[in-house]
Amino acid sequence: MASPMLVKVACLGLMCMVLSIPLADGAIPCGQVQFTLASCLGYLRGGGGAVPPACCNGVRTLNNQAKTTPDRRGVCTCLKSSVLRLPGINFATATALSAKCGVNLPYKISPAIDCNIVH
Repeated sequence: MASPMLVKVACLGLMCMVLSIPLADGAIPCGQVQFTLASCLGYLRGGGGAVPPACCNGVRTLNNQAKTTPDRRGVCTCLKSSVLRLPGINFATATALSAKCGVNLPYKISPAIDCNIVH
């Protein structure tokens, strides 16, 4: 069994890691955005076929969580700065993703998006 001091140090380290996850301009951490959309990565690189249900669930979840303008801008900024910079992303597929999942996003997913205009 681990000593009480070791458990306290491990918990402190975990808390520091959680607190150091950057917030993208809103209340939804970028790491959470990335994790929520991780199931979309294969689809976005493949460029066709049916969207995996887990991917659409992630798109809907983020859309439901991003209620304020800062939240939506934060998600947009995260997508632009991380997910959309991954190699092999098919941007036509990325742009059509929200519609295929039945979600109306206030912007088109593309590397050229200006997240400051998202409301």
